[in-house]
Amino acid sequence: MAIDNAKPLAGRTCWIISDGKAGNDVQTHGIANALGLDITVKRVDPKGIHKLLSPWIGVARKERFGESGSVFAPPWPDLAMSIGRLTTPYIRELKRRAGARTFTVILQNPKVSLRTADLFWVPVHDTLRGDNVITSLTAPHGFSDARLAALRRDLPARYAELKQPRVAIMLGGSNGDYTYTPAALDRLEKAIRALGNSGATLLITPSRRTEPAIVERVRSASSGYPGVFWEMTGENPYPHFLAAADAFLVPADSINMTGEPCATGKPVYVFHPDGGSPKFERFHRALCSAGATRRFPENFTGLEQWAYIPLNSAASIADQIAERYARSRNDGPMNVV
Repeated sequence: MAIDNAKPLAGRTCWIISDGKAGNDVQTHGIANALGLDITVKRVDPKGIHKLLSPWIGVARKERFGESGSVFAPPWPDLAMSIGRLTTPYIRELKRRAGARTFTVILQNPKVSLRTADLFWVPVHDTLRGDNVITSLTAPHGFSDARLAALRRDLPARYAELKQPRVAIMLGGSNGDYTYTPAALDRLEKAIRALGNSGATLLITPSRRTEPAIVERVRSASSGYPGVFWEMTGENPYPHFLAAADAFLVPADSINMTGEPCATGKPVYVFHPDGGSPKFERFHRALCSAGATRRFPENFTGLEQWAYIPLNSAASIADQIAERYARSRNDGPMNVV
């Protein structure tokens, strides 16, 4: 493997313990790539009681953790990273067996003891704090400054030739905190038409959570305006939309779809369906205070222009992990209380 000496842990080995969820893998890989790590993905899929009681239960005996021929067998990696409650028992067991040999990192808050790993990362809107907890404003992802620059440089003609201003519209979906009620759909349709009437070219992409009712309403609302509507077949244009857009309309119900466009330094409007929660409200308030986002106005009169320092959390988190890793190598394992 070629080693990139510009990256803080270039060439070190890393296990990413994955539950297979794309949103989780984006975060772990974004950080691991920023560190320059040599990645091996360890896919887990616990069953029965071990799924039901994760993250508090141990690893099932049938996994043969640590035994020759097991998915989890020595040689142990320099660093291991996990995210999601189903992966937490595996990082806990790895820390127990590998000891100081492997520096363990848990992303997000699985609500376990801080002794479970050497280091935790949570976004600032999460209330978890401790000596071995680091934070950032947005979640990590793979859209580094270099990747965005490359995407802009190699933008396919079908996007580069679209009339400006171009507004990328990311569609979310109902979750435990937000609901796309008929009234919310009416507001979303009004927002789409207002952007179209302002002369913007619309670059629209649904997500896996987007309900058919949202897709149909937005498709109908945008049909009379120039742009691209991805039908979720073929290559996902989302990376090209990030590179091509002059501004964004993102759903308040998605942390990732709100945070990723903030890596561009371009204006990010947030559409709020009905509902919300204190955690989401803290997240959106923090991004607004940083100058990255604004709530989409009820009476839209035209695109605004504002500037801010692009938010690339993967790089900042990577730097903090590298510093803690170096400290653990020099001073022995971190003592967490």
